[in-house]
Amino acid sequence: MMKRRTFLDQMAKGGMILASGLPLGMFDKAEVTKVTILHTNDMHSRIDPFPMDGGRFQGLGGMAKRSALIKRLRSENDHVLLLDSGDIFQGTPYFNFFGGELEFSLMSDMQYDVATMGNHDFDAGIDGFKKQLKHANFDFVSSNYDFRDTLLEGQIASHKIIEKAGIRFGIFGLGIELKGLVPDALTGGVQYNDPISIAQQTALKLKNEKSCDYVICLSHLGFKYRENKVSDLVLAKETSNIDLILGGHTHTFLKEIVIKENAVGKPVCINQAGWAGILLGKIDVYFEKNKKSHCKTCKNLRVN
Repeated sequence: MMKRRTFLDQMAKGGMILASGLPLGMFDKAEVTKVTILHTNDMHSRIDPFPMDGGRFQGLGGMAKRSALIKRLRSENDHVLLLDSGDIFQGTPYFNFFGGELEFSLMSDMQYDVATMGNHDFDAGIDGFKKQLKHANFDFVSSNYDFRDTLLEGQIASHKIIEKAGIRFGIFGLGIELKGLVPDALTGGVQYNDPISIAQQTALKLKNEKSCDYVICLSHLGFKYRENKVSDLVLAKETSNIDLILGGHTHTFLKEIVIKENAVGKPVCINQAGWAGILLGKIDVYFEKNKKSHCKTCKNLRVN
């Protein structure tokens, strides 16, 4: 009989088990731990569902529906991480009236764990962002934005480590170049650093120095571009030690997870869940006893 390890390695094709209908019974439950990663991006202050006006997204999205879906998924899964990849602000009158307080409060009620900043999260200036941080019972991370000597110094971490079921997750954030997207007066002196070199340094630190079993990048770089510009696909190809990239900025509706080889030939998972809370990303990661991981992803879930 084929040994379990050999069978898994052959089916994984480099460590990834896709949503192919394989029975979970092939895993020895005593040796495998599942952690479910839920994620959003580019919510753009979409508090209510899209109106029933015949539009493409009518009836979809909305914080109440997302909250109900997250609550159900938490009840069905023992270990859950809830993450966001930026552009929480801007897009509906709720932001104009409340300046982000409502978004952060509702995300706190949904028990988000970590988020990163997108370019639109600077739309009220860094002073406006700082004003609303008291309503966020979750952490913000950004590795390539330098907040030294700004109002946000000490408020945004480079990374966050969260332990679930004995698994150490290292989570860090990357933001897009703000120049040309956000007026200098709103960024308040925040400095942009090259995301590729910063990602390589941060992921290496998380894996080696911080002993993280699984490294997640919350990226607001964009999935891909026609021009020669840094993106999630470029990030995956040119770095190592990142296991999962959860993207934003380009509002990309991926039908399923994308897998690319990194700089040393190992697989990196990439996902993005459209925009406006229309989808909720869901990725199940299975960890063997030796902490080797395998991803099995569902399609991004519609919030309706």
